[in-house]
Amino acid sequence: MAKKKKNINEMSFLDHLEDLRWHLIRSVSAIMIVGTLAFIFSRSIFELIIFAPLKMDFPTYSMLCKASQFINVETTFCAEELPMIIQSRTMAGQFSADVWTSIYAGFIIAFPYVIYQLWKFISPGMHENERSHSRGFIIVCSLLFFLGVLFGYYIVTPLSINFLANYSISELVDNQIDIGSYIGLVRSAAIASGLVFELPIIIYFLTKIGLVTPEFLKKYRKYALVIVLVLSAIITPPDVASQIIVAIPILILYQVSIYISKVVVKNQKKKERKHA
Repeated sequence: MAKKKKNINEMSFLDHLEDLRWHLIRSVSAIMIVGTLAFIFSRSIFELIIFAPLKMDFPTYSMLCKASQFINVETTFCAEELPMIIQSRTMAGQFSADVWTSIYAGFIIAFPYVIYQLWKFISPGMHENERSHSRGFIIVCSLLFFLGVLFGYYIVTPLSINFLANYSISELVDNQIDIGSYIGLVRSAAIASGLVFELPIIIYFLTKIGLVTPEFLKKYRKYALVIVLVLSAIITPPDVASQIIVAIPILILYQVSIYISKVVVKNQKKKERKHA
């Protein structure tokens, strides 16, 4: 059992570590519990979610196929099937894929609770008015994360799979993809996008502690654009269209972050004038 929490001003460094340890234990426990449930229903998760982007009736392929037909452009999105097969080349390949997929599914589903535990750890160090203004933190943070996961799953993942499956250096080479490699792509695209969508939250807290200002974000906007394009190139196939599709929402999030930083600085200046 965790000890009754002391007043924040009375807690030593070791007390803070002990408090953090219990929050981490609760977070990991939640992930494992949800992961266990995901493992029980893993067959459905694989069929309906993980392997869905391998089928050409996947919503993204259908939408891009119709768009290509509308502008009369030939594309691989209208093919009957992807030129690739998924295989397991190790004895424990499928079992490992099942276990790790369940754990990551547990993390994604339990994310709001993980954020809640993080909030419970940092909120005692905030003033009462700061806590009241930040009560929507868990909802906003979770919403952004899930939006990012959906973006990664429905945009980044199918674009990457379609490009890489159809990329060929020779007709002598068949795309026989290991299950671990395939799942790694789906997992990375979804979770990486979910974390990238947390940018406004990160900027909010960096502004609160004085590490970032709206002027700083505006000044280095052009460098941020370069970083975004590089990031887009890393998490998407190396074609311009895919990179632009991924870069646009990230740039929008960056602009939203500048606005959030402005609001934070404005509120801080109001507070300083009140106490002056």
